[in-house]
Amino acid sequence: MNKSLHISTTFDQPGLLENLVEKLACRRSDIGYGKEKMPLDFEALETSSTETYVSGTVSLSDKDESINMPFTSSFLFTCIKGKDDHYKLTWAISLS
Repeated sequence: MNKSLHISTTFDQPGLLENLVEKLACRRSDIGYGKEKMPLDFEALETSSTETYVSGTVSLSDKDESINMPFTSSFLFTCIKGKDDHYKLTWAISLS
């Protein structure tokens, strides 16, 4: 028998998290890796990462029951930037 399960997540302070990631994506320093000469069809990328703790609630529900579980977890956010580009968020992962 197949059952549907709905999973959702809410963050306690989404504005703070958004601000942190925007600062990461808009950093002003550039050490120059993005301008390195590369073989044809390759591009050197600058990377910028930050680790931060995020808290919120994970909700699991099916048609009969609902469970809300609070969490605090360390996340790693990474942005990359090409030669003539701006930093863009490309990766976010929970470290727990």
